[in-house]
Amino acid sequence: MEKIKIILPDNSVREYYKGVTVLEIAKDISEGLARVALGAVVNGKTKGMQETIEEDSDFRLVKFEDKEGKEIFWHTSAHIMALAVKRLFPDVKFAIGPAIEDGFYYDFDTEHRFTPEDLEKIEEEMKRIVKENHTLERFVMPRDEAIKYFEERGEIYKVDLIENFPEDEEISFYKLGEFVDLCAGPHLLDTKRVKAIKLLSIAGAYWRGDEKNKMLQRIYGTTYEKKKDLEAYINRLEEAKKRDHRKLGKELDLFSIHEEGPGFPFFHPKGMVVRNILEEFWKEVHAKRGYGELKTPIILNESLWRQSGHWDHYKENMYFTEIDSGQYAIKPMNCPGSILIYKSKLYSYRDLPLRWGELGLVHRHELSGALHGLMRVRSFTQDDAHIYALPSQVKEEIMNIIDLADYIYSIFGFKYHVELSTRPENSMGTDEQWELATNSLKEALEEKGIDYILNEGDGAFYGPKIDYHLEDAIGRTWQCGTIQLDFQMPERFDLTYVDKDNEKKRPVMIHRTILGSIERFMGILIEHYAGKFPVWIAPVQAIILPISDKFNDYGYEIKKMMGEKGIRVEIDDRAEKIGYKIREARLQRIPYMLIIGEKEVEGRLVSVNKRDIGDIGQFKVEEFLSMILDEVENKK
Repeated sequence: MEKIKIILPDNSVREYYKGVTVLEIAKDISEGLARVALGAVVNGKTKGMQETIEEDSDFRLVKFEDKEGKEIFWHTSAHIMALAVKRLFPDVKFAIGPAIEDGFYYDFDTEHRFTPEDLEKIEEEMKRIVKENHTLERFVMPRDEAIKYFEERGEIYKVDLIENFPEDEEISFYKLGEFVDLCAGPHLLDTKRVKAIKLLSIAGAYWRGDEKNKMLQRIYGTTYEKKKDLEAYINRLEEAKKRDHRKLGKELDLFSIHEEGPGFPFFHPKGMVVRNILEEFWKEVHAKRGYGELKTPIILNESLWRQSGHWDHYKENMYFTEIDSGQYAIKPMNCPGSILIYKSKLYSYRDLPLRWGELGLVHRHELSGALHGLMRVRSFTQDDAHIYALPSQVKEEIMNIIDLADYIYSIFGFKYHVELSTRPENSMGTDEQWELATNSLKEALEEKGIDYILNEGDGAFYGPKIDYHLEDAIGRTWQCGTIQLDFQMPERFDLTYVDKDNEKKRPVMIHRTILGSIERFMGILIEHYAGKFPVWIAPVQAIILPISDKFNDYGYEIKKMMGEKGIRVEIDDRAEKIGYKIREARLQRIPYMLIIGEKEVEGRLVSVNKRDIGDIGQFKVEEFLSMILDEVENKK
């Protein structure tokens, strides 16, 4: 029988017979490891413990702590939920049930309308299924048989999926108790590992995400190996609800979204303060690093988008309009506008690199079900920059961007991790260009000593990319910045510079954002800080609270002094009790409350109440001004 080589993470090599299972290898390495492993990554593909290996492979076992381990665990949990629903609601038709970032969901078609009480019943049935300790069995079926199998059971969504598979795709199934599902896997070996279960919510979802198709019912849930981990997750969800930027955006009067413009946010005066500060900070930081600023039109001719490749690769996300009988598109990205500026002049190698930034408003069509406050909108301002560089300058430019991103994220107190995404299926360009671009990004990351996660096949259609994932105050991650290396656009638009040998050569184009979009970054900041912005960003930095009307004149005098120094200050001169005024100011998350009464007027003082700390004592007005200006200046 033929043997295969298995290469472990420490580069040691073991030999097994072809067809060996992941479980057999795990047991051979260590019985203890086999007990905690959920599956393995084999030649970059995640496999369950019951799956076989047929060729020489790189091999890494995964546990629940690993991203791949969670995917196996939660994918299996979706099947457990599907079996529970099948037992309780026999008429249900099944759509899809994948693992997602913090759990799983399954889409169901049934006349019954699921209720919160149903979720409790489904949860209990899931617990019974886990105790039954089913083994998950994988098998394959020829295409025609698979279609017939599901047609006989009225599973129209499974038939639709199979009919749209490529002709050569293997049709695999997993059996869990009496539930058989069309599924590529991977899955847990059995159900006993799923110790803690929580079904979270019910939502509507169109089949295949298409509004023309039937609306299905989607049940979301999550599961864990340990009850305490589930409890920690539920606590985090509760904290996230309190921090929801849509709720806080309304309470703090920052922004709103209206039926007249779904996905198009409206910014209120206080929201514009935050937005303008972010933009001014961005401009100041970029000017210091040698970036020029551009402004390009929102609407450009269709021919430009055909030339850029967006027409072929991005058309379904774009909006169109007609002008003077010609077809135009509203820009979904800023790069073609930047390219037209580059083409308006002939550059020498001595001019490069050119660093051009643009706070550019773009529009992208998102499905209505995907819209979410400021996090997922249809119009947003990208903090774009495009760098035109000599091939020899690329690595240094990427390293400069890495330094810039690190500086900006540290100002806001974010930790982050980095992911490198490589060539996708629908890409443009040659193998050589992609290899050169990908290696340039890898080398820059490695030279800066930055660990990164590799995402095979997840790059942009015109080039590989580095993505920054920021971790917020409660441990959630948000994808924000991106660095994309592009050899395609210079080719498509015939971009050139004159080299020292007087020949025309192609520049390399680097696309990058750091905040990602102003709107989304604001949403992330609202949730990260729970609406308690640092003083330098806060829409209102201080509020003056006179104890009674007779101290209002002194209050207005202080307000004028602070306003002249650039402090954003308000006064609450209502005839209300001071306790009420303090509570109101706290609800508005204002960093400083300045309380004034008889003693303060006599001594030209303010009694300072600091957000989250309370009374920090009395200060001379000039002293307090010096303190708050220092916080603003140093972005504390």
